[in-house]
Amino acid sequence: MALAALTAAAALAWRLLQPGVELATSGPLTVVRVDPAQAKVTVGLASEEKTAPRTAAEWCRTKHLSVAINLGMFQNDGRSNVGYCRHGAHMNNGSWNAYGAVLAVSATKALWLDRDKVDVKKATAPYDIVVQNLRLLTTQRKNVWAANGRKWSEAAVAIDSKGRLLFLFSRQPWSMIDFNAMLLGLPLDIAGAMHVEGGPEASLSVHAGGVDFDLAGSYETGFVENDSNRAQWPIPNVIGVAR
Repeated sequence: MALAALTAAAALAWRLLQPGVELATSGPLTVVRVDPAQAKVTVGLASEEKTAPRTAAEWCRTKHLSVAINLGMFQNDGRSNVGYCRHGAHMNNGSWNAYGAVLAVSATKALWLDRDKVDVKKATAPYDIVVQNLRLLTTQRKNVWAANGRKWSEAAVAIDSKGRLLFLFSRQPWSMIDFNAMLLGLPLDIAGAMHVEGGPEASLSVHAGGVDFDLAGSYETGFVENDSNRAQWPIPNVIGVAR
């Protein structure tokens, strides 16, 4: 679907899945909106569980999650997030890099930071979940991507001005400059967004409120340049919502 058509048909119909968790779609985009004051946001980390990577669907079953999406891209060890990542006292990756988006989650709230604007080490210290990823949109709604000739199926995590998290998935491949523009054209009230995975490893599972699906990406420039992948790939780290 053309970008102009998506932004023109901006109204979203939200379906309640469980307290604090809602689902909507807009063209190829699937959105799960989570209020951390009402729903328990948690993570599944293969490094912490001492297990092999699992598909998002398997993470839902083993961790009793109603929703799961990629927590971020991972390193060659098949465990460590590319950016900083901590869950409580468990350190998945203790090194900060230049990636610009940081999400921190406590028992009742989410904090979103631009890495280059704040002392993130100090600001995130009280939070139970902290993850750093590639920035898509700043907290000021600025699109930080330029055209680069690359596109992929996309999994992203964002926050709105009310502190609600948005889990975003599109199997349809996008350049990130166009994906960001599409997000800004929808009534999502986004106040920051991060890329958490692209191509066939991009995943979103939802099993709540009578909705059951396990979405998988496929196309990625320079990797899988087709729409043939139909199954979720095992991934080491997810963020999701407890049932």
